[in-house]
Amino acid sequence: MDEVSVRDMTVEDVPAVSAVRVTGWKTAYAGMIPREFLDLMTVEADSEYRRSAFRSDSPVQNLVAERDGTVVGWAALGPCRDEGCTALDGEIYALYALPDAIGTGIGRALMRELLARADRAGFTTLRLWVLEANRRARRFYERAGFHADGGRSLWNIGRTSVPEVSYIRDLGDSGARPAAG
Repeated sequence: MDEVSVRDMTVEDVPAVSAVRVTGWKTAYAGMIPREFLDLMTVEADSEYRRSAFRSDSPVQNLVAERDGTVVGWAALGPCRDEGCTALDGEIYALYALPDAIGTGIGRALMRELLARADRAGFTTLRLWVLEANRRARRFYERAGFHADGGRSLWNIGRTSVPEVSYIRDLGDSGARPAAG
């Protein structure tokens, strides 16, 4: 298997990132969120949105994972958006790999870089939200040192509410440690 490299996303990466996100959602969330919602998702629409929202002055750090010069994963990190968070709390907003690249080290490479960047940003805790029914993602985050902290929320998708759970990882005084596995 060829090596994975992780770098900052550029606006030129938008179509590839949108392909990762849309195909990732349609695969990972099948049976968890309404099929009608997934069927309406297109790479073109996501690219249009993502291109208009992409700003280099944003506090959000967007990363891409590449293998053989092709974008195969995407992740985003920034300040925690939850009520009660402080400037020391970071949040992983997204972490996706192309469906056929799952289990090949893409997620682990992105997580290692997210943890390193969280450390450089001065975060002492890192948080994220994951669909309660997404057992695969929950196992991945648990192997990376995160644990469910009891937070729950309902994500409204059309007329459907999908339960999410909150995960947290203490980065400690010595900063982020590499992800396990």
